Amino acid sequence: MWLIIGRTYNKMSIDVYFLILPNMMMLDIIGPSETLQLASDHFKIHYVSPKQSVSCSTGMMIGDLKSLPETLSKGSLLVLPGVINSQVDFGTEEALIALEWLKGWREKVSCRELRIVCICSGALLAARAGLLDGIQCTTHHDILDRLRTLAPAALVKENCIFIEDKGVCTCAGIMAGVDLALHLVHRLCSPQEAMRVAREMLVYFPRAGNDMQMSPWLIFRHHHHPVIHRAQDIIAISPEKNRSIEELAALIHVSPRHLSRLFRQYLGISVREFHEQMRLVLAQQYIQSGMGIEKAALVAGFSSSRQLRRAEKRAGASGD
Repeated sequence: MWLIIGRTYNKMSIDVYFLILPNMMMLDIIGPSETLQLASDHFKIHYVSPKQSVSCSTGMMIGDLKSLPETLSKGSLLVLPGVINSQVDFGTEEALIALEWLKGWREKVSCRELRIVCICSGALLAARAGLLDGIQCTTHHDILDRLRTLAPAALVKENCIFIEDKGVCTCAGIMAGVDLALHLVHRLCSPQEAMRVAREMLVYFPRAGNDMQMSPWLIFRHHHHPVIHRAQDIIAISPEKNRSIEELAALIHVSPRHLSRLFRQYLGISVREFHEQMRLVLAQQYIQSGMGIEKAALVAGFSSSRQLRRAEKRAGASGD
């Protein structure tokens, strides 16, 4: 889902410029910034803005911001965080100044002398600057249609965490910014450095770019029924455990028949199907962390990798 060019890991410090505008999401800034900062001395971070200080999403002021640079070193990363309300906040005086500044970097982005990194709605700003034409990209699921409208020549992809294509990176949202930053450490430093940073941050299962934005952990939590929530909590704590519907129903003090009916009524799937999808997520996380398929299947509660593959096919068929 993303393009990786070459396998030469950069040993020199890479300049990273965070474009800071009013009402930007603090975690869109801090998450990727902290991740890159932890990668030893591989990245040199700068915070630039049309103003010397701005107020962000939490009301916190960010000061001592540097002016928008006239030159950027070759191979630099330019990070565009998201904002609270992209329809309003990307129309401020500061945002319009930044937009014109961004347009001046089209040629360097096109020839890949400058990398663009968009966090969440930051992709909309890049789209308005004409930086996403012909690029595979994504953003938060709530604003995908707006991205398509602003960048009709872009190749907008749904339901993935992040994409890197032709030197342009885009991601889905706040926590996806950390996933993308870890990917950049892996990509530009080394897999070992990315793993070290992930461990230091206690990110045990960094998500891959083609992971679903709306995973089964969230998709089936849209209801407010306490009985189903209790059952889901029990399954989610240890998906690898074999629990019969009778055992699960007894733990939450309802009949198996009633529990089955509630799952069908509120979620549109059976208890067994929900349990299987939780195991799939767990197995995929183990595989992404470097575990072999057979071992990942067994640790996640499947009897074999063959059973895992069958579950993947069922999940894919149900999502068509």
